[in-house]
Amino acid sequence: MLMNYVAPAWVPGGNLQTIWPALFSRRVFGQAPMYRRERWNTPDGDFIDVDFLSTPAAPETDPAAPLLVLFHGLEGSSRSHYAEAFADYAREQHWAYAVPHFRGCSGEINRAPRAYHSGDHEEIGWVLSRLKAAHPGPMIAVGISLGGNALLRWAEEAGHTAAQVVRGVAAVCSPIDLAAGGWAIGRGFNRLVYTRMFLKTMKPKALQKLAQFPGLFDAQALSSARDLYEFDNAFTAPLHGFRSTEDYWARASAKPHLAQIRVPALVVNARNDPFVPAWCLPSQNEVGTHVTLWQPAHGGHVGFPHGRLPGHVRGMPEAVGGWLTHHI
Repeated sequence: MLMNYVAPAWVPGGNLQTIWPALFSRRVFGQAPMYRRERWNTPDGDFIDVDFLSTPAAPETDPAAPLLVLFHGLEGSSRSHYAEAFADYAREQHWAYAVPHFRGCSGEINRAPRAYHSGDHEEIGWVLSRLKAAHPGPMIAVGISLGGNALLRWAEEAGHTAAQVVRGVAAVCSPIDLAAGGWAIGRGFNRLVYTRMFLKTMKPKALQKLAQFPGLFDAQALSSARDLYEFDNAFTAPLHGFRSTEDYWARASAKPHLAQIRVPALVVNARNDPFVPAWCLPSQNEVGTHVTLWQPAHGGHVGFPHGRLPGHVRGMPEAVGGWLTHHI
């Protein structure tokens, strides 16, 4: 069980358990997943790209089979290690599988004067409603990191109506306290490695947005941003209706509202996650009866490597998928 997960001895510590699985561990037990892409026009004149698992060599998926929807993390995609691992698991279960890309994350800049953010529950709701209308079988949803926080925010806002759309949701390694996560990623090794990695792609995409819409935000503030706090203050907050980074992080965090969830929800956080400090994680009596907490000591950030070197990352999708199966 993932709730009692212990990392192999060859991969000690939260940072190694984060970096190694993303770069080197085995993602799938079969062939690499193939996707069929659909482009959806959004109500505000923009678009998102949704990748559906395609298995041409296998029998057609039963239309009544469950649909697993995965919302990726910051700067992720359907090719992220966790997305391919969940695709492999869904294929084994004969489930349908979809990865909606947040705006600007599918390889092409989006059209509207906005991007995506950790509290984007309106977008989550629109995507899930459209998928539900097209799929006759039951639907379950997983969010990874940023995507998990946004998914939980949708479940919180939707309340009892969430159960009309999904049978259950799961958030894996999500920064449910964004201020704590922002503090953690802005310090020491995290700042040198993870912050630089994210800003390396986020800044150029922001500047593309500025080229589309001159004057949309302060270019100098964006260019001088050295951490996610400064980036969010210059770009994410003003583009999405928040007054500042503090306002964004406070209003977008899922942790204060977990007790409002009225659909089965699993919240998984490794206690050695470099991005999400253990001290900010909630206890079971803070989250209500619909929420289950798994907080293993090991795992890193969306790592959870299994097996012998170089290891594999299928254990986490199997555990989370197994939990969701009980609610289908």
